[in-house]
Amino acid sequence: MRLCVYLVLLSCILSTSVAMPVLEAGRFAWDAMGGAWDMFRAYRDMVDANYIGADKYFHARGNYDAAQRGPGGAWAARVISNAREKWQSDVSGRGAEDTRADQEANVWGRNGGDPNRYRPAGLPSKY
Repeated sequence: MRLCVYLVLLSCILSTSVAMPVLEAGRFAWDAMGGAWDMFRAYRDMVDANYIGADKYFHARGNYDAAQRGPGGAWAARVISNAREKWQSDVSGRGAEDTRADQEANVWGRNGGDPNRYRPAGLPSKY
């Protein structure tokens, strides 16, 4: 919930800095909240699935779903993805190659690419 509040505040600041009309700014903030929810849902599904080799699919799917909401959703997906990858590369030590592959999947999904490109064989159909 705290993340959603931060995203709304950031999107309001962003929209006022580019002189966005009030209704458009509200829509941007709403899409950003929805995009954050889409990213959380993909993460929750990834943890629930606990399926080896499926992380890129969930990265692509979360970014795809968020970006489908509009500019606010795409913005939220980009901010969340970049923050997560920065944390992962700095703290978890998974390495530059894993971060690069994750970012490739993030950008693919955010640009409208089909997340199923990264879907591993055998992943349950509920995902």
